[in-house]
Amino acid sequence: MSISAQVSFVLVAYNEPWRADQLCQLVRELRPGMRVQPAADGHAALELCKRQVPSLLIVDGELDGLDGRQLLRELRRHGPTQRLPCVLISARTDTASVRTVLPLAPAAYLGKPYDLDDLRQRLDKLLPRSAGRAGITTPASTDSVDSFLERMRPHNRGAPLQEGVLVALQRLQSGDQDFAELEELLARDPQVTARLISVASSGTQQAAPCLSLGEAQRRLGAARSLQLVTELALQHNARLIEPRLAELGAQLGVQALRTARLASWLARQLKLDRELCFSAGLLRNIGELALLRSLQDWLDSGGELDESSLQRCLRERAAGFGSALRAQWALPLELRQVIAAYYALGAGALSREALVLNLTRLLIDLPEGGEPASLSGERTVRLLRIDPDLLARAPRHAVSG
Repeated sequence: MSISAQVSFVLVAYNEPWRADQLCQLVRELRPGMRVQPAADGHAALELCKRQVPSLLIVDGELDGLDGRQLLRELRRHGPTQRLPCVLISARTDTASVRTVLPLAPAAYLGKPYDLDDLRQRLDKLLPRSAGRAGITTPASTDSVDSFLERMRPHNRGAPLQEGVLVALQRLQSGDQDFAELEELLARDPQVTARLISVASSGTQQAAPCLSLGEAQRRLGAARSLQLVTELALQHNARLIEPRLAELGAQLGVQALRTARLASWLARQLKLDRELCFSAGLLRNIGELALLRSLQDWLDSGGELDESSLQRCLRERAAGFGSALRAQWALPLELRQVIAAYYALGAGALSREALVLNLTRLLIDLPEGGEPASLSGERTVRLLRIDPDLLARAPRHAVSG
């Protein structure tokens, strides 16, 4: 008996997390007993298929790593997966593209955006009947924003890009963008910072970790850095389209930049690593930004969201989204510790840069009219041995470059 006959499951490999979630939910609606396994990219999907052949593969034609066509081509070369049914969903539906795919014998070849009712009918015919009763559907209303976010949290795509970055990239395509201005915009963007540090850290064998955007750009080079940023801009919901979410995203971006600049100013006064403090400050609220992007996915999938639910989600789930993203992108531990120190000092040994981030929060959180000298008794101030005059001069409200 084959593995696929022993353990029935469906593999969903899709680029857009909320679409992947929608497809997984659809399979579960059609076959309540069916196990569904998501895959983050083409290489992960290929490895899963080699270890255990699924009953059905639903794959994005524009999947990261190996795209849908390349993945299907690889699967057709191996005996156990030569006859694996596959639903391929692609943005390329021109005659030449369809002709290229036909020899790979997909069970269905659908265009983007797919029609949900059509897809439901096709899957009902392709899915094994033994996994559960066919045709049973669970109303979408039974899903909640909380269950959706809980599913999205481990593989969220991070923050949307700042509007200035998206506009500058569009202008760059027409040759009407100054590179110096673009670099300045990129340096202010939390998503760009996190992604470039992640890639630079994963691709280096050097003993020293990559702890800042500046270091990441130096390691990656200008061309590779720009390529990665362009890929981020092409992702789904790189721009928030719901007005309230976009408004909050812009506010959070301003707050992140304010934190980064103040942390950098303090680091300069104390002769510490300014680049590290700036990047850590910029990333301190990336969880909130990532949550907003997943909430846009929730709305795109047909969900509803009122202001009270929005604020509750930000309070209760932003920290979890930030932690999941930093772990998923394998940001260096030292950088993560500095970011975490913004919110609280741990019991272990702390770097002076971590203390700077904590002091930044103390200064920002001072009430209107509050005196910086009132912080002199704080543990952070005592550990840094900061002169009261420096606290008084700290630019808490407006920091230039």
